[in-house]
Amino acid sequence: MIEIRGLTKVFHNVTALDGVDLSLDENEFVSLVGVSGCGKSTLLNIIAGLAEPTTGEVLVGGQPVTGPGRDRGVVFQSSTLLPWKTAQGNVEFALRGEPISRDERRARAREHLELVGLAGFEDAFPAQLSGGMQQRVALARSLSYRPSILLMDEPFGALDALTRRDMQELLTIVWEAHRLTVLFVTHDIEEAVYISDRVVTMTPRPGRILAETAVALPRPRRVEQQSEPEFLQLTAHLLAQIRGAA
Repeated sequence: MIEIRGLTKVFHNVTALDGVDLSLDENEFVSLVGVSGCGKSTLLNIIAGLAEPTTGEVLVGGQPVTGPGRDRGVVFQSSTLLPWKTAQGNVEFALRGEPISRDERRARAREHLELVGLAGFEDAFPAQLSGGMQQRVALARSLSYRPSILLMDEPFGALDALTRRDMQELLTIVWEAHRLTVLFVTHDIEEAVYISDRVVTMTPRPGRILAETAVALPRPRRVEQQSEPEFLQLTAHLLAQIRGAA
């Protein structure tokens, strides 16, 4: 469980977050939406332990976050793969801190590459992979050490529309099969509704929690649901929230 209390982050007298209070239940998939610059990525970085709040605290499993930890996996918009390592090598690199043998590392890396649909590409270098395939490696890498929380900062934002749709489907399938807590930052409202249990809307800077909207669409999710009335109503409702707060 993640608890965020009274969070504020100030950059050179500019407040990115102000009084942010939010909680995520275990195995819940929550998306965070809002206009650019409202503090979505700042909030995610604070939860990841990559930035410190000016005031307030973040609790994960009841314990305060004081820095990065292997209980939290992070996937960024850029895949941040090591270009001199293969897909297999990149995932194995993330497993160096695990108390497992070399053979177990190799097996677990292959298992997670297969999980994200990259069986047969273990020996490919990042430059030999498409953008979507690189993000699949990044996802496999973050899942390989089995964090309890996955933090995703617009991971599909740089992909073309078709690849983005494929990655949304993949993430949904992986999450539905291997439940874990996910906080997903996106500016794409349709994406947020499609993948989430709950969508949290933030106000413009300074970012505050404006509203939380439950997504009651049945699972497993299907792409066809995006043309159904309930889906369209939810996206219209969230868009109106964001426009009203801007």
